[in-house]
Amino acid sequence: MTTHKWSQRVTEHSDALTLDRGVFTKSDPAEIARSLKRSAEHSRRRKATPFRSAMSMLTFYINRAGKDLPEKQKKVLEAAKDELRKAFGKEK
Repeated sequence: MTTHKWSQRVTEHSDALTLDRGVFTKSDPAEIARSLKRSAEHSRRRKATPFRSAMSMLTFYINRAGKDLPEKQKKVLEAAKDELRKAFGKEK
């Protein structure tokens, strides 16, 4: 019997939105943001606005990956937050 971490179950079966496979492993922050935006806007299972759902899932992934997330990928994902803000017109 294989056990999975609860965070993996949340990422795969979240009520927030349905993610494209491998979205968090991409190397282009803008591509990650576009994918999250598309998923959030098309999801019928989310409870918050599309922007909040997409940003929540991105932040959740960064936090749960923690020390196991390579520094290079963490920088890409942090940059994806800024791209996501731009995509939704929520720039600082």
